Amino acid sequence: MLFTLITGASMGIGEAFAREFARRGHNLVLVARSGDRLETLAEEFRQKRGVEVHVCVEDLGDAESPARIYEFCRRQSVDVDMLVNCAGLSRAGDFDDIPFEKLEEIMMVNMLAMARLTRLLLPDMIARRGGSIINVASLGALQGVPGLGLYSATKAFILTLSEALYAELKEKGIQVVVVCPGFINTGFFEHAGHNRANLRLPMSETGVVVEAAIKGLKKNRVRVFPTLIDRALVCSQRLVSRKIVIWIAGFIAAVKD
Repeated sequence: MLFTLITGASMGIGEAFAREFARRGHNLVLVARSGDRLETLAEEFRQKRGVEVHVCVEDLGDAESPARIYEFCRRQSVDVDMLVNCAGLSRAGDFDDIPFEKLEEIMMVNMLAMARLTRLLLPDMIARRGGSIINVASLGALQGVPGLGLYSATKAFILTLSEALYAELKEKGIQVVVVCPGFINTGFFEHAGHNRANLRLPMSETGVVVEAAIKGLKKNRVRVFPTLIDRALVCSQRLVSRKIVIWIAGFIAAVKD
């Protein structure tokens, strides 16, 4: 039986993906640290959508978690034909203020766990000559963002790896799309210590990210930008120097009061 596996599924964009794919009749594997929240969502989807849902409680900050997720799928006889890498962490503030343990946790969750889990699941997709990967990056991936330097660097990793995978896997029957949203209305800012009141652009709802990613898959795009503002900001980068691009990114994010 084929399943869609979603990391970071307990809240925000990950939860929005879970809700939409349950609505579309996908069987799901939900991955996050919040077991109670995942169980609540799973029971809701089983009752209202009639889909099969497995809950895999894992902390992607643990280097061994991708291997445990893969073994969980094997034990449950789950064949993952769609992977949504949505889990992510951030820490607002100057790079030299980030504690070492937090620095390593952000890199583990945003980059290493995503890369390892993708690498583990790919061989089975390739053997079936079918599958899809949705990676959630950020507009921050397109330039360094002062005050969010490590976060933007990890999202650049996701963006560039996704572009390479798109080219490598298209002849093997695997679709890859990377979605690069701007500011989205989730609990992300509170967890990162980023005051959302300082933002100088409006926030969008999680649904626009999900819609853009699914449309990107259908149209076989590699990069998708959910809103008109996102696309305008990307286009505007071609008109100014990199110094100005970086300054604008910091101004818009407004990490510091």
